[in-house]
Amino acid sequence: MVHAIRVYETGGPDVMKWEAVDTPQPGPGEIVVRHRAVGLNYIDVYFRTGLYKAPTMPFTPGNEGAGDVVAVGDGVTDLKVGDRIAYAATIGSYAEERVIAADKVVKLPDAISYETGAAMMLKGMTAQYLLRRTYKVEPGTTILFHAAAGGVGLIACQWAKHLGATVIGTVGSDEKAELARAHGCDHTINYRTENFVERVRELTGGKGVDVVYDSVGKDAYPGSMDCLRPLGLWALFGQSSGPVPPMDLGILAQKGCLYVTRPTLFVYVARREDLVATANELFDVVASGAVKIEIHQTYPLKDAAAAHRDLEGRRTTGATVLLP
Repeated sequence: MVHAIRVYETGGPDVMKWEAVDTPQPGPGEIVVRHRAVGLNYIDVYFRTGLYKAPTMPFTPGNEGAGDVVAVGDGVTDLKVGDRIAYAATIGSYAEERVIAADKVVKLPDAISYETGAAMMLKGMTAQYLLRRTYKVEPGTTILFHAAAGGVGLIACQWAKHLGATVIGTVGSDEKAELARAHGCDHTINYRTENFVERVRELTGGKGVDVVYDSVGKDAYPGSMDCLRPLGLWALFGQSSGPVPPMDLGILAQKGCLYVTRPTLFVYVARREDLVATANELFDVVASGAVKIEIHQTYPLKDAAAAHRDLEGRRTTGATVLLP
């Protein structure tokens, strides 16, 4: 037997139960991974609360992890027992061991620790697709990144600065502002004490930014659109404050013929070749030192409920790792 977090009904953090479960066995095309570290992400909250529908009930939450291959199913040829692997965008990581499709994992370079791998796969690959594919950031680009001191924010702001962008980030405290500036932000805006739309217009000389990366949702709407230049892009990739209400698409024309997209990592890495390319670019920028992954909180995996309370209470910064 091994242990895992199980959720039988959606709701608050207390619906997560630490239970003994059968030791997993791989089927064809699958492996069993013994986790060394598991990542914590806001998408885990969405599944726990029912905002995102879990594929089965009950279910094991979690979308990111790193560990060792301990069993290999029929037809798996490019992985073997003992390989170090990491993955993201596949639900079920809040477990000591789990079965996962072999084509959904990548080998973790020896130079990157299990904890770093678990802390960066979902957040780092999210930063990759946002900056390299959703809107291709390059020298001269000006971006606004909401929640700049969060897990994705600290990675993305470093990466955007490395690409030559001017980076503006919103934060919720002076301490988070200092942290964001140390991780690539040229300018920070404390949304609790400043009007972020007015401040962005001031910082850009009234022009607005090229792209807004928004994981906040409701509380940043419609201000995110008001920060954009004409023909700018609003990339709404999360909704930590709640979903954006239904909107009249005519508003996009009124505000400067704007573009809006609602991307998810699941789609961007659905093809094996895209997963490998995304992960490899992330490994490269981390190995080069251009992007540093900092783990600011750790919790025992069995205490995932406490980690969720702190995450939802905005008491965390950067990456958080759960340790089996």
